This record gives sequence, structure tokens and C-alpha cells, in this order.
Amino acid sequence: MAAPFMEKLAEYLRSPEPAVRLILSILLGYPFALVYRWFFFHQSATVVHLFHTFSGLALATFNFGSQVYHSFLCIVIQFLLLRLMGRTVTCVLSSFIFQMIYLLMGYYFTATEEYDIKWTMPHCVLTLKLIGLALDYYDGGKEQSQLSADQKKSALNSTPSLLEVFGFSYFYGGFLVGPQFTLQNYHHLVSREMSDVPGQLPNSVVPAMKRFGLGLVTLSVFAIGGPHYSDSYYLTDEFEAHPFWYKCVYMLLWMKINLYKYISCWLITEGVCILSGLGYNGKNEKGEHQWDACANVRLWLFETTPLFTGTINSFNINTNAWVARHVFKRLRFLGNKLLSQMFTLLFLAIWHGLHSGYLICFSLEFIIVNVERKAESLVRDSPLLTSIAQSHLYPVVYVVQQLIHWLFMGYPLVPFSLFTYDKWLKVYSSIYFCGHIFFFIAFLVLPYLRKVFVPRKRGSEKKED
Repeated sequence: MAAPFMEKLAEYLRSPEPAVRLILSILLGYPFALVYRWFFFHQSATVVHLFHTFSGLALATFNFGSQVYHSFLCIVIQFLLLRLMGRTVTCVLSSFIFQMIYLLMGYYFTATEEYDIKWTMPHCVLTLKLIGLALDYYDGGKEQSQLSADQKKSALNSTPSLLEVFGFSYFYGGFLVGPQFTLQNYHHLVSREMSDVPGQLPNSVVPAMKRFGLGLVTLSVFAIGGPHYSDSYYLTDEFEAHPFWYKCVYMLLWMKINLYKYISCWLITEGVCILSGLGYNGKNEKGEHQWDACANVRLWLFETTPLFTGTINSFNINTNAWVARHVFKRLRFLGNKLLSQMFTLLFLAIWHGLHSGYLICFSLEFIIVNVERKAESLVRDSPLLTSIAQSHLYPVVYVVQQLIHWLFMGYPLVPFSLFTYDKWLKVYSSIYFCGHIFFFIAFLVLPYLRKVFVPRKRGSEKKED
């Protein structure tokens, strides 16, 4: 009965049925959060875990049917690894290897040349969650002096039960598209600590509705603009025939509109987390209650920053924080930040999938970010360039910088969206590899500009003499 209805609804909305199911499932998080608030908030931890488990399983089954067994199996095996291996490096490595191999095998057997909504989509979120669980459990066995501030917040002092792990993994506000959160935060939710009034229902309805409303606005922008700026248009003869400037403008607008596909989902799910209480983040310096613990996007920063690093810091925030905490910072033993950054981006590329487009996207991000940092350092160290940046000419500088930023934000997203080398290579060829050339020239020229604009220190002059 449900299948024909969903088919008709998808046909009416002119959207693929899996996409319609996903959006409906994200929206269903709000009724689930209300049921939790009205009927389960003051119940025992066991009852709350059961509610979160079965509600999340219901959403998973609605979207992926019998393939829900993939997530169920990985959760059970992760629990057994924790129990049998304890707080050991062996447990951490076994968890990482098993969960990543399972995910990659899923990609291998289900991958197509198009973006499909299938069981691997939520499973990539679950993979990070379960690997993070093993790392947090391992950190719980260390001395407090050995832990960083972040690790102290997330370290697990006791062994979780299977029911806890199920509730944590299937929580309806984060199972399908994120955000990432720790089991420790989930514990605080279940124990009614994630509230502006500890022990009582959080006053979070208004903050949740704000994110929900913003999510609907961005979803509308994507729904209206998406069909006019599709990925497939890049591969048409019509796109090939357009002049270079048109292709660049198309890439810029395509990037802005299509990223709302992700932003809208994150904003809506953030509202679900806020409504349940999981989004509570204490008070700020002004003593105001904050609800951004599950924020996966900072929309104002995303829209206004002229920096690539600003966009990265405002987009997919919780995943970036997870990777920074569990990959980048744990590679400190390499003794080289650049090397740690390179391996972190390599991990992200592989985690996203097996297509070559992901490797190209994240390798370009590595180049772009490091070129931008060199340019920022040049401006900061040059009195002349700093004075220009702080003068009345800044609005002009900002517009130029923003145009470059938006254009070259779209550039690495082409292979990310088109996946296979024959497709992204065709697009890059049609625009003469302009992004590669621009950043290669910038990389070569910046050291010479530093010699021109940055005055030498007397100590360095004496050394040269």
C-alpha cells in the first residue's frame, strides 16, 4: 500500500522516489522528537534507548527495506569488539579496519556512475560513529593528564550496553544524514542533562523551528534552481558549445544551488536534534543558552566568507570536527602538519567512495587551502597589503576575492559530483584546466611576491651578509 503511494507522490513531485523517502524521513524526525518529549522524556534509560532504536530502525526500513541488516550487523559486531578486546589498540585498529572495509565493500557492490540514495549513504555516517565509539572507549582507559580537552569530553569511563549502542546509532536525529555526536553526549540526552533546565523539558521549540524554517527555505531554493543547474548538463554538447566565461558562471551558480541539497537536510535534522535536546550547547559568554551542538552548517558564514577555509569551517561541521579529533590530531606522531593534513584528506576521499572524483576533489582542496594560507600570510606580513585590505578599498577587494572564491569552490566539486574520470576530465578540458593553472601559477608566484611586499628583517639581512 505504501509503495504505490510513494510512487505517485514521487511522480507528482517530479523527484526520484528514494529522494522523496529521504526527505519524508528527515521530516518525520520532528514527530518522533515530540513523542519523545511528551511520553518518554521522564522514562527510564532503557525505555528511551528502546524508543530511539525502534524509531531509527523504522526510518531505516522505510528507506532501505531488508538492507537495514547492514547497519544492524555492524553495530552488533562493534559492540562485540568493545566487549571482547576492551580498551586496547587492537580494538581500535580492528574496529577501524572492519568498519571501513565493510563500507568500502558496500560502495564496491552498489556503486553506479550516478549519485544514488542507497543503504551506503547512512552507513558512511554510521561508520564514523562506530569508529569514534571505539576511540572514545579507548580514551576512557587513559589517565586524564594524557587526554586533550576534546578527548576528556568524549572519553567513556564505562562499557556501554548493547541497547545503549543501538539507541546511539539509530537515533532518528542523526542516523540518515548526520550530524556526528558522541556517545557521551547521547548519555547526557538520556539522563535529561541536555536542557537549559536540567531534568526538565528543554525550551527548544522556538530554536528548532527557526532551523526547520531555514531548512525549508534552502530546500525550496534547491528544488527550484536544481533542475536548471544539473550535473548532467556539464556532459552535453550544448554546454561544450558555450564560451569560456559562460561555463565559469554556470559552474559558480551550479555550486551555490546544489550545495543547498546538503545544507537543507542538515538544517532540518539540526532542528530535530534541538527539539529533542541533543542540540543544547550550554551558555555563551553573554549567558545566553546555545542550541548549536549539532549544527552541521553555519549558513551566514557560508554565504559571506570570502575564504575557502571559511567555507570548509562552515560546511559539514560535525564531520570535519570528527575527522580533526580522530584522524588529524592523532597523526601528530608524524611530526608534520602538512603530512597530517594530506593523510586526513585522503581518508575523507576514501570514506566518501571509490570513485576517482573524490580523490581529485580532496587533492584540489589540499592545494587550494595551502595556497590560500600562503596568500593570507603574505597579506598579514606586508604593511602595504595590510593597509589596502583595511582601507576604504576593502569592498572592492572583497567582491573580487568572493568571485574567485565562489568560482574555485565549484571547480573541485565537479569531480566530486561527476565521479568518473571520463566525465570530470571532459569538463575540465572544456574550461582548459583553468583552476589547476591558476593555483599552480599562484603557488609559484607567491614566494616572489613575498620578497617584493614583505620587508626583510635586519637580522635576516646580517645573516645573508
